Amino acid sequence: MTTRRLSLRRVACQDLLVREPRLLGAEHAGEVLTLQRAAYVTEAQAHRDVDLPPLRQLLSELTAELSDHEVLAAGWRDEAGRLVAAVRVRTHGSAPTVAEVGRLTVVPDRQGQGLGSSLLTAVERQLPASVTELRLFTGERSEGNLRLYERLGYSETHREATPAGYALVHFTKYRDR
Repeated sequence: MTTRRLSLRRVACQDLLVREPRLLGAEHAGEVLTLQRAAYVTEAQAHRDVDLPPLRQLLSELTAELSDHEVLAAGWRDEAGRLVAAVRVRTHGSAPTVAEVGRLTVVPDRQGQGLGSSLLTAVERQLPASVTELRLFTGERSEGNLRLYERLGYSETHREATPAGYALVHFTKYRDR
């Protein structure tokens, strides 16, 4: 299957030149899962929780998710073709008003270089015009993520306790269309 491209401008992130994000489908599930697991190790350590859903997700589950027509998955590749960042956004229905952002991941050796923020911003621009609200969450000990989401215009809406003893911080961003 040919990789589809999103129509987005080039973005430079420090020393890494990335071309426009690529749409990711079921055929990329193994690569996305590898990236996801590598990226979430630090989250598991910060929250002292090795049972995070992104670390438990099975290849078959991810393949099904990436096959879902309501899921937009996209990622950045480096010059060597390695997937270095990915994100998934779920919408519901033919004229969705809410988009649920999930699993924004960056390989550990490229974190802090602007890949995550650039990718999320690029994907937000590709959402249907009917989407006026974006939602996401992260763990309360994910200090970099908390700063990132606030910098990108997301506002904290509430916190949800987990059985592991930390809170999930929920954010919403409204966009004018």
